[in-house]
Amino acid sequence: MSPELISILVLVVVFVIATTRSVNMGALAFAAAFAVGGLVADLDADGIFAGFPGDLFVVLVGVTYLFAIARANGTTDWLVHAAVRLVRGRVALIPWVMFALTGALTAIGAVSPAAVAIVAPIALSFAARYGISPLLMGAMVVHGAQAGGFSPISIYGSIVNGIVERENLPGNEVVLFLASLAANLVIAAVVFVVCGGLKLWARGAVAESGSDSDSDSGNAAPGAGGPVPAAAGPVPAVGSRAAAAVGVGEGGTPRSGEAESPGAAAGTAQPRTHPAPAAPTTRSPEETRLTPARTATLTSLLALVVAVLVFDLDAGLTAITLAVLLSTAWPEDSRKATGQIAWPTVLLICGVLTYVGVLDEMGTITWAGEGVGGIGVPLLAAVLLCYIGALVSAFASSVGIMGALIPLAVPFLERGEIGAIGMIAALAVSATVVDVSPFSTNGALVLAAAPDVDRERFFRQLMVYGGIVVAVVPAAAWLVMAVPGWG
Repeated sequence: MSPELISILVLVVVFVIATTRSVNMGALAFAAAFAVGGLVADLDADGIFAGFPGDLFVVLVGVTYLFAIARANGTTDWLVHAAVRLVRGRVALIPWVMFALTGALTAIGAVSPAAVAIVAPIALSFAARYGISPLLMGAMVVHGAQAGGFSPISIYGSIVNGIVERENLPGNEVVLFLASLAANLVIAAVVFVVCGGLKLWARGAVAESGSDSDSDSGNAAPGAGGPVPAAAGPVPAVGSRAAAAVGVGEGGTPRSGEAESPGAAAGTAQPRTHPAPAAPTTRSPEETRLTPARTATLTSLLALVVAVLVFDLDAGLTAITLAVLLSTAWPEDSRKATGQIAWPTVLLICGVLTYVGVLDEMGTITWAGEGVGGIGVPLLAAVLLCYIGALVSAFASSVGIMGALIPLAVPFLERGEIGAIGMIAALAVSATVVDVSPFSTNGALVLAAAPDVDRERFFRQLMVYGGIVVAVVPAAAWLVMAVPGWG
């Protein structure tokens, strides 16, 4: 058996054990990286750790640390309150506002994970407050980031267009951008409907009286009726396994009220806790006014945006620095913030990506791609390349896999049997829409940023949803973009 095949089989075993036993998948992946890297690939410790995602580790820790402080001093409550006022109480509009916001950030040049790191904690705090499915809100943020991710001035767009130019292939920047925008918009619309978005419309506007405290109450005014609590206690049992898998209860109600137990960890089996009690129906003016701590935190969040988008500074290091400054100024608000950093998620993501780095180091990914590229049937090779791009990108760099797969497609693209523009667009969409996977940077940020959820359950929701996207979207992108022969 070849070393490459052994490494793939070990990855399958890691998934099986983590799914059936109470072991963090990241810890398993670290052990697998040590065993496969040392015994099969003959790598030393430096070679094994070459794939450790140090930058992602810092981003996850820094962003969750900063927003833990923001939750502790009430800044996220204030932002949620302001968002409700902005859309005139229409809670159903907020997921689309988050979609548009992250799309605008990436379209003007923000790196996709940086945009998600900025928007996701606010979006998911809103979801927790108003009983919106965290899966819905997280998916809207990630797909929004990818919708704008291939504009001609964006990071992804510039890189892919540069690869196309270097390989002397025909390209079209506008088609690439519009293809990604349309694909992610369609997916977001489907997720919105499936995860209870229509029920949010039926809920109407958040009840508001003359005071600010009423507008942030978490109550919905369904038309002319009286206010109804957004999270009214335990969610009814669901008859459908599929609905339970993605966290949607009866009538589209998200099952996000389950409190996370102190020992809960993403990728591990934990006892299911009872649903949390409904949130209070009113909020005092003290909770919704700007205090010095909240003003400083809002300034820090704005500084994070400017540092990342304007000065191109690292999002994780910037967030940690800002969090330390806030902790120093208001230690009473920040005392418990370090304990709220998503450490189980950090272990999970870093372990899996370290193992993927070992696969890359020993040539497994290149081996699989070259095997597909050598197939003599161009359309079959094209759809398989789309699936490889989706599968690998769910665990690794989207841009990196596109940089590897586009050159593999060059031989049959040069023969003109498949349109180059459509094929490149299909590869780009396939390799980026899967960033909702909890093992990708964007999915990991969403998982880490969600407050007041059962993380193990939310991890499984993201994994199921990511699996559906991997199974469906590459074939759809190939059928719509590559088969017609664009370019």
